[in-house]
Amino acid sequence: MTKRVVLIGHPVAHSLSGAMHQAAFDSAGIDATYELWDRTPMELPEAIGGLRDAAFLGANITIPHKERVVPMVDRSTEDAHATGAVNTITREGKRLIGHNTDVPGFKVALDHLVGKQKMPRQAVVLGAGGGARAVVHGLITEGFQRIVVFNRHLHRAEGLVKHFGRSAAHMELRAMPWHDSIIEAELAKTRVLVNATSIGLTTDEIPIPAEVLHGDLLVLDLIYARTPLLRAAAAAGASVADGELMLLNQGAAAFTLWTGQPAPLELMQETLAAARADGLRSAEGEATGAAADDVASPAGTAD
Repeated sequence: MTKRVVLIGHPVAHSLSGAMHQAAFDSAGIDATYELWDRTPMELPEAIGGLRDAAFLGANITIPHKERVVPMVDRSTEDAHATGAVNTITREGKRLIGHNTDVPGFKVALDHLVGKQKMPRQAVVLGAGGGARAVVHGLITEGFQRIVVFNRHLHRAEGLVKHFGRSAAHMELRAMPWHDSIIEAELAKTRVLVNATSIGLTTDEIPIPAEVLHGDLLVLDLIYARTPLLRAAAAAGASVADGELMLLNQGAAAFTLWTGQPAPLELMQETLAAARADGLRSAEGEATGAAADDVASPAGTAD
């Protein structure tokens, strides 16, 4: 019987994960299909309940469901519990297990961006959704000593900081209002900037003014594209990277969880590159605007 894996989000039409995972299944000789399920928050409980059927290997979870799906699974792994966000689900019998493969995916991307330099200890994070939670958890466990989170709706950033209160007790984790002058002041004394919003995904909008960027920055945009932010940062002399490595490595980790087999990483990367050439772009951040805040829209690295 052909097994099923689904990506559950709203929307999911932009997804790159379908091509990547289908190619991986086919290459490994696994009889499985990867489907895109566009489900509203109201439809989410029924969709998650359906995953208990033996026909499913599991699922990916993306915008805007990563946080709200947590109470719908039977058990969460350490990274999922620590972040309060789930991006991958596996089955054990009829029990659903929630994982967060965004965390190891982010660490690979960060290590690659930093390269042979000494790992910095201060960072600015834009966004406060599920992807931002994976980023903050990754930074905390990498030994960062000061992390400042900006979100256009401050209460969401404050909620993120409160969530990590215990694990971040040894360092400084702060939420600050999204004002250009405050962001500029923080960037002047930091090395790492991570955009975990979807600003720049489908428009030429840049989340922060280009003039606040400087050449000492290491800038990671979780969107899988050369965004206006990355172009402006590169022009300022900063080192930049998009969300490719995070997307690839979180997907590889999910593949192994579903199948018990090593992921064909090179093939998956080639498939992503081909999909990118065809114009697909993956949202690795939270949706923006008041409507997004109303549905507590989290980030999406399983896109």
